[in-house]
Amino acid sequence: MPGLWRLWTLALLALLNPFEFIFVKAEITSASANRFYLHDVRQREAGVLVALWRDAKVFSASGTGFDSAGNSAEWMGSSELSGPAELTVEDVGINRRKYDDTSIEVQSQALEEKPRKTRSVGPSRADALERSISAESGERFLDAVQGGFNPRPEQRRTGEEARGASTRQNEPLLDTSTFALAGDSAHNQAMVHWSGHNSSVILILTKLYDFNLGAVTESSLWRSSDYGSTYVKLKVGSRTVLSYLYVCPTNKQKILMLSDPEVESAVLISSDEGASFEKYSINFNMLSLLFHPAQENWILAYSHDSKLYSSVDFGKKWQFVHENVMPGRFYWAVMGLDKEPDVIHLETRISKNRAQYVKCRAQRCSEAHRQYLFPGHVDTNSMVVQDEYVFTQVTKSGRTSYFVSYMRESFKQMKLPKYCLPKDMHIISTDEKQVFAAVQEWNQNNTYSLYISDSPGVYFTLSLENLRTSRGLAGNLLVDFYKVEGINGMYLANKLVDNQVKTFITYNKGQTWALLPAPATDIAGNNLHCILPFCSLHLHLEMSENPYTSGPITSKKSVPGIIVATGNIGTELSTSNLGMFITADAANSWRQIFDEEHNMWFLDNGGALLAVLHAAQPIRHLWISLDEGKKWDRHTFSLAPLYVDGVLMAPESENHIITFFGHFSYRSEWQLIKIDYKGIFSRRCMDGDYQTWHLHYKGELCVMGEKQIYMKRRPGNRCMLAQDYSRIYSSEPCVCNSYDFECDYGWERQTDGKCSPAFWFNPNGAVKSCGNSQSFLNSTGYRKVLSNNCKEVGRNTFSPKRQSCRPRAPQGLRLSTSTGELSANVGTNVTFMVQLEDGDAQRTTMQLDFGDGIRITYSNLSRTNDGIKHIYRATGIYRVTAHAQNGQGADSSALFLHITSPVERIYLSSPIVTVRGKEANLSVLVWPNHTRTLTFFWWFNNRSEPLITLGGSISYTFQKSGQNKVTVQVASGSNVMQDSKVITVKEYFRSLLLSFSPALDEHNPDIPEWREDIGRVVRTALSQVSGVAEEKLLVSLYPGLPTTAELFILPDAPVSGELKRTSEELDTISDIFVAALNQGRVQFELKSNIRVIVYVTQHTLAPLVDSNSIHSGPAMLMLLSVVIVGVAAFFIYKFKRKIPWIHVQTEDTQEKEPEVISTVNPNDNLSNLSTIPNMSKMSNMSTMSTMSTISTMPKVKLSDFPCQKELLEKELEARSRGTMGRNRDRIVTREFPNCTNV
Repeated sequence: MPGLWRLWTLALLALLNPFEFIFVKAEITSASANRFYLHDVRQREAGVLVALWRDAKVFSASGTGFDSAGNSAEWMGSSELSGPAELTVEDVGINRRKYDDTSIEVQSQALEEKPRKTRSVGPSRADALERSISAESGERFLDAVQGGFNPRPEQRRTGEEARGASTRQNEPLLDTSTFALAGDSAHNQAMVHWSGHNSSVILILTKLYDFNLGAVTESSLWRSSDYGSTYVKLKVGSRTVLSYLYVCPTNKQKILMLSDPEVESAVLISSDEGASFEKYSINFNMLSLLFHPAQENWILAYSHDSKLYSSVDFGKKWQFVHENVMPGRFYWAVMGLDKEPDVIHLETRISKNRAQYVKCRAQRCSEAHRQYLFPGHVDTNSMVVQDEYVFTQVTKSGRTSYFVSYMRESFKQMKLPKYCLPKDMHIISTDEKQVFAAVQEWNQNNTYSLYISDSPGVYFTLSLENLRTSRGLAGNLLVDFYKVEGINGMYLANKLVDNQVKTFITYNKGQTWALLPAPATDIAGNNLHCILPFCSLHLHLEMSENPYTSGPITSKKSVPGIIVATGNIGTELSTSNLGMFITADAANSWRQIFDEEHNMWFLDNGGALLAVLHAAQPIRHLWISLDEGKKWDRHTFSLAPLYVDGVLMAPESENHIITFFGHFSYRSEWQLIKIDYKGIFSRRCMDGDYQTWHLHYKGELCVMGEKQIYMKRRPGNRCMLAQDYSRIYSSEPCVCNSYDFECDYGWERQTDGKCSPAFWFNPNGAVKSCGNSQSFLNSTGYRKVLSNNCKEVGRNTFSPKRQSCRPRAPQGLRLSTSTGELSANVGTNVTFMVQLEDGDAQRTTMQLDFGDGIRITYSNLSRTNDGIKHIYRATGIYRVTAHAQNGQGADSSALFLHITSPVERIYLSSPIVTVRGKEANLSVLVWPNHTRTLTFFWWFNNRSEPLITLGGSISYTFQKSGQNKVTVQVASGSNVMQDSKVITVKEYFRSLLLSFSPALDEHNPDIPEWREDIGRVVRTALSQVSGVAEEKLLVSLYPGLPTTAELFILPDAPVSGELKRTSEELDTISDIFVAALNQGRVQFELKSNIRVIVYVTQHTLAPLVDSNSIHSGPAMLMLLSVVIVGVAAFFIYKFKRKIPWIHVQTEDTQEKEPEVISTVNPNDNLSNLSTIPNMSKMSNMSTMSTMSTISTMPKVKLSDFPCQKELLEKELEARSRGTMGRNRDRIVTREFPNCTNV
């Protein structure tokens, strides 16, 4: 029977309804009812993006962008528009809480197919529907529709009748109309835009976003020209899929639509609020836009490949600006600060964590027109351009320094208290030419401290410690800090105190903070007995991540003193037992108005309040108050409960229209409900409808240095406010006290309110500037709070005192580079900074010695404020010295600067074979040449630790026979290069110097790979001629021309007692090779018809290891005879022109006699590159006898061979020119004759 009675009642209502009636059925489903919001708010005016993630509503927004850590929403203009982030339902909640996995799905079915008409919703229809549905008291059908399993009614307001809630019979009329976007039920994203400024145009872009493909597959564009009563679906092309909608902030009639790049890359432009569009193709994939703050046709566009483009005709044509631009780090000029309106500020990436600050003009940003205003590199994602300030940071050796440019002047380092030691910093606000910054100090983990600066943003003082912070869905920092609109100097903050979060308020811009008083009674009128400081009111201060919901706290400039917020009463801030609280006297007293969370908006320029339940279930009622929340009128805006996705209000408009948009169910079409609330007002306000009220704090009328009287509408008057009525009635300055001043840098506030110097600060230290006068303003420890209007009378106790400049000796002179680094590349500008802690800077001369022979002298230190630039032309380590001096004394400071250049190439020079137990000299040739700025790391075999040297050569003794690998690394700053060689270590060996027929030089590209291949071919040829195994031979070609090589003959593994026989075998093999080479039998084919003959140039023998340390007598006599003959020959040669019986030949006479070249002494240093390496002394004189019998040959001197160092240098020089191997550019030393013997 109850069910049948309900059906009959609904049928009767349908017959009586002259308009379309919606048949409503409630159904419990297991789909999640969670609605959550993405933190991607970028442009309030551009619209709203609503996405469907599985079965849950996802909300995000797009547009001009902000980059703020606080809740005051510093809108900065990055204009980024992006799609919904891929989040799971478990990761997100609505305003600090999650909802059960239960939802109410409301299915709607139209009984009549006809256009929707505007209707006036009066009390009779609402009452009739409610009475018909709730006739059966045992069936809570309405509660099921609106709240599922919620046992309480939709509005949990106990005692509302006692507080004067109007009856539904007296409910003022609201004109409402509903429009469904037919055919778009599958679309899971929407963007809504209302032009405002009394425009009647509303645009809605709905899209079907495929999360699997990551792209938009369908779209529809709807337009209303009657404030949302009706909408028309626009035709933009059969193949065009629209992805984003942008609106020019300076001319709302200009709209730019972006097509999905997967289908086509184009923009659609409208100049008449979407009535018509023109399509233009673009050749890049656009990611975000940034409109100029004044020029409506100027736009910056950021692409997916990190490139920036500019347009001066509203997107019709685009010009490339710069590449490697960091996302969101590009800014238009600030009008009045930048000289040209088309200036842009960029942060461009140059390496993983390094970037540059670039300034140029939008249409002229080539390398020649770019300015690099910050000296050196900055950290990536650190540049912020906001109002008068440019911020950036630099991290060196784990310590971060922060820099600021004020009014586009040179950068200065931001000065925090000495032992703050910040780990992180976020700019909260730059209002009123003052910086509010959240700083995480060295001993903080989850909290930040609030610091406030002077006007230039350089010197900061502490305002409040341990601010509560959190992270948004996009990972951005959220600080619980809120600026109250309409009241100067009034802020709210949540602070962590003894592991409890409490809400504090300040009326003097952070000089003093106090807890909020709790209401005297609860919502039912019961006394609370909440006594400060043990119990207080605590508010949630998070910024709304959805621009079309109000968030947990709301205030408005047009209604100063009124704050509506979500919070709780107790010892700390909680996420349970939340209610809505309001103050109408600037937080001196509070009242509770709801015991559930609501979204709150100001209507009629702040004269009325709108409340909408913030809940997961659908709703159909709203609440309006005209008396500052004392009495609330309930209005029905929809017959069927609506899942509200957002509320849209006309910005800066005199109409009284709001639009609700959402769904009747998760699978229904988009519903747009237009509400005209003008009917709740009876007339326009007159002079008699206003009253005044005094701003005060706990009875003290002087707030921010003045007594202020405000004007507001008398509560309860149903008259419409005028937009231009004045809120401030009168203002009178007060006499200054200590709290009208903040403590200056280096001073701290004490418990008695006075400022005293910190332990680390010397108040008698360096004078900031004496100027050209004989006096200066010396701080008394106080600086006046900006925007404070108090007046000092009598003695100026707090203002700076003028003092005469007395001469003082310079003390604490500090010299540093602007970047903090002690190294720089050759040829680059190095900026030196000179600072003086104490002394008369105006009368102190300063001399800076750069260490390279250049000195510069300044008549006073004030001329060095912007730094001193210098360019070093050569690598090296330079001692840079600063010397300051005046008539009272002197001081100096020095640093050691490393000037380096990147190492382009290195070559490890080492013997290919060496003797075990003997020192072998290893050297490295570096190109280009460096002086004292390189570090060499030598790795031998498998040693775990390298040998480190500052020079490029080392002597090393190999103790292990066989193959030994040597690796050298050369480090120049962060640039490291290495080269490796394999050295064969033997007890003894033989070697022969080889030369080649001239044909080989013609085809010598002089690269290591070619030399290795030729050596392998020569070794094979020698093995074939002699029958000696290739494993016993090594051939190494030397770099340079003419082409030369060395043949190494290696012994077999020695057997005990057979050393002498093995050495004789090497002698025999050596003789075989000499004979074969002299006879021209060793040849190989280089190319077709090009054969190369290998010759022996010089025969050298490595010493054999002899177990008998005492040499034989004949050998010693023979050796002594050779020495005497050599000395005599030298004497005759030296004095031959003075001995008459010696015949002297002219230089032109060709020498016919053969000349024997002596062997190389084994004690010669292998690092001496003027001799050919690995030339060994003969072990016995029998070999010398053999040498004397060798046939005659043309004379070839050892000095004719180029030294190894010369060959390496010429090789590197030629290769750096890229001309190695070209015959006409070859490095030719001298031509060798075809040597047949030595």
